[in-house]
Amino acid sequence: MSSVDVGELGELAGYHLRRANNVFQAHFAQTMEGTGIRQVLFGILSVVARNPGINQGSVGRALGIQRANMVALINELVDSELIDRQVSPDDRRAFALSLTEAGQSAFNDNLARIRAHEERLLAGLDAREREALLVLLAKIEARDG
Repeated sequence: MSSVDVGELGELAGYHLRRANNVFQAHFAQTMEGTGIRQVLFGILSVVARNPGINQGSVGRALGIQRANMVALINELVDSELIDRQVSPDDRRAFALSLTEAGQSAFNDNLARIRAHEERLLAGLDAREREALLVLLAKIEARDG
């Protein structure tokens, strides 16, 4: 960190969250370089992996992605042959999503990369601190809406 006194910024959670987020984003981009996977795409793969057959509207709501953006993102994953999109048997107006074999392989590879990325960035925290960090961040997220 800089030796310049940042004044009241040092007491503001938002300032530290932004700085920490910048570090995570930059490191994430380096970690995922060459995979073609961005954070938003990995998020979609993760939700679909855990919920095979889920419709794209539900994925979008879970991740806070606007409907118009969701269509383009799903198209990108379908075109990359990572996601299979079929008409939902429960609602003919919706699409059921599942990972393809290549999608499952990409998900597994990217998850390993991301776990290693987080391990490097959180190496200074013990298990209890990491758990507390996730709980506190989830509390902040829950305030949205």
